[in-house]
Amino acid sequence: MSANAADDRARLFSRSNMIEQTNDAVVLETVACTQGDAVVHSSRSPDKTSDNEDSAAVIVVDDVRTVLVVADGVGGHASGDTASALAVQSLAETVCSAAESIHDEPSLRGAILDGIEQANQAVLALGTGAATTLIVVEIQGELVRTFHVGDSQALLVGQRGKIKLETLSHSPTGYAVESGMLHPEQAIEHEHRHLVSNLVGDTDMRIEIGPAVSMSSRDTLLLATDGLFDNLHVEEIADDIRTGSLENAARRAAQHCRRRMTEPTGDNPCKPDDLSVIVYRRSL
Repeated sequence: MSANAADDRARLFSRSNMIEQTNDAVVLETVACTQGDAVVHSSRSPDKTSDNEDSAAVIVVDDVRTVLVVADGVGGHASGDTASALAVQSLAETVCSAAESIHDEPSLRGAILDGIEQANQAVLALGTGAATTLIVVEIQGELVRTFHVGDSQALLVGQRGKIKLETLSHSPTGYAVESGMLHPEQAIEHEHRHLVSNLVGDTDMRIEIGPAVSMSSRDTLLLATDGLFDNLHVEEIADDIRTGSLENAARRAAQHCRRRMTEPTGDNPCKPDDLSVIVYRRSL
């Protein structure tokens, strides 16, 4: 399937058409999805003038299935922006192509796994050492399932702030938190927080598949790059997105994160970085 064919179903956001924050205004784009809506925000790190290295996609597959994607090109590696855009494009093309032949199969699990593998091969083929993270969420009616590589993450939050799903960051600090060796508040300030243990663009890439989780109509699903999770604690993110309109939820999280990046206080984390967020809710 060609990129143009994939674009018929997929709204892709990369360096060529990325929604950029202008001054202090948080720019959002709303995409109508299967049985709900997604709001997308992306902004370049406030301390740099080079390209935003994040990419994202909202893939409306059919009447019951949507796939959300966020990728973060690895800073310090060659062509991080190219890697994230290529990974998202490769995944979208594979998923859209496969969807045409699997109408009778409810799950896109196989197509998504193939898409991530294709993304890995495409980034490796660049031959520049480029790499990217990738977080993918399949939405099928009221069920959501995560697939991820790296430290971009997903959260599913109830209206009262309960964390119903949180993916594991593929990093030394992420594994330390998971094992109980490190408290989350220590991890966010850890000197090795920036290290990532698993990337698209690596011959040893591995894909973590989450369980199918039920999402109620009042829950909020979020996918984001580490620009969000390195500056806000999970409980703060949950509080920002759990209530209000979907647009206001996305705006609160982005503004809160931006303040942390630009107004260091000494008491809170402050790590300027590119920021990309997708927030989704089912229709009531």
